[in-house]
Amino acid sequence: MRDRTRLNHPPQAPLPEGNKPLVAPIYQSVKFDFAGVEATHAGLDAGGYFYSRVSNPTTRQLELTLAQMQGRDDALVCASGVGAIAQTLLALLGQGDHVLCFAESYGPTRSLLRHTLAGFGVTHTMLSIDDDAGIEAVLAATPTRLVIFESPTNPVNRIADIARLCAAARRAGALTLLDNTFAGPHQHGQYDVDLYLHSLTKYVGGHGDVLGGAVIGRKELIDSLRRSFILFGGTLDAHAAFLLQRGLRTYHLRYQAQSESAQQLAQAVAAHPGVDRVHYPGLATHPRHALAREQMQHFGGVVSVDIAGGTARANAFVNALQLFRIAASMGSPESLALPPSMLGLDQVPPALRAGCGIGAGTVRLSVGLDDPADLIDDVLQALTVARG
Repeated sequence: MRDRTRLNHPPQAPLPEGNKPLVAPIYQSVKFDFAGVEATHAGLDAGGYFYSRVSNPTTRQLELTLAQMQGRDDALVCASGVGAIAQTLLALLGQGDHVLCFAESYGPTRSLLRHTLAGFGVTHTMLSIDDDAGIEAVLAATPTRLVIFESPTNPVNRIADIARLCAAARRAGALTLLDNTFAGPHQHGQYDVDLYLHSLTKYVGGHGDVLGGAVIGRKELIDSLRRSFILFGGTLDAHAAFLLQRGLRTYHLRYQAQSESAQQLAQAVAAHPGVDRVHYPGLATHPRHALAREQMQHFGGVVSVDIAGGTARANAFVNALQLFRIAASMGSPESLALPPSMLGLDQVPPALRAGCGIGAGTVRLSVGLDDPADLIDDVLQALTVARG
């Protein structure tokens, strides 16, 4: 064998029997092969790998881990959280289908339903997530294919009555799709939810350096989505899957720490004269605190505050923060802040803006891994600056 050919067919380094790596390797290969045509067909029939857009051992390990965390059979991962939302909706919905959705939903979810899917003949009704009577009325009156919701919602931490919503959807023959990103894959698995969406970019990755998304559910539903996911091509790279799997090793420690810090921060600023309201489900003053305590183990790392005096003072508050960076996302080690202009109120239909919870002075604070005492000091000094 000549040198040029030898470099294209390098020697293997097989592990001895019983000798396994403590950390699974990254299968950074697009292609896999078998020893012959017959072996290829037999291997693929047995669940083997051939092309990484279809499946890859590294991404498959992540899928199985996430499914176990959420208490379901299987999962599909893809290149981003928005990719998971879009690919799932496109795979599930067709012309004439009706979707029940909510004003408090993530901005891209609303845009997909109001614009992209509307162009394909998919209709929707948009309510507020705590309008239990309205939810039941719509489902009783309108044949509905899907109910898509969040709990807690982004950015003001409203809480869905998951059991009641799922029961109403089940009676109506509608599927339920919960964007569980804020709560994380260790929560809400006890409810009769058909599919869970996650932006893995947030708490799962945990370090702000990798994008990913997932949809999790029972096997037959995931299998029904798989062909569409393969054809859409929004594949998660094996190295990104490895980083996400690595992030999961510290997931519980990080999520608990960020939740505890967020609770302390929410309590510290709740009575401050520069704050009109704090939106955090761990506070006893939250309208659905009792329901949140029933549904959740931890309340999450996002605290939203309504700064007294509206947008100008909210912007002054954000500009005065020293430890919180102005950036999107959450769940990373850094603590982050978003001012009112970046919370997507302009994307909410005008008729629903008053009730969606986002005000002229609303600021979203995503608590990182800083010492909570330092974060509290930072927020308090920034409130002082904002008040002039």
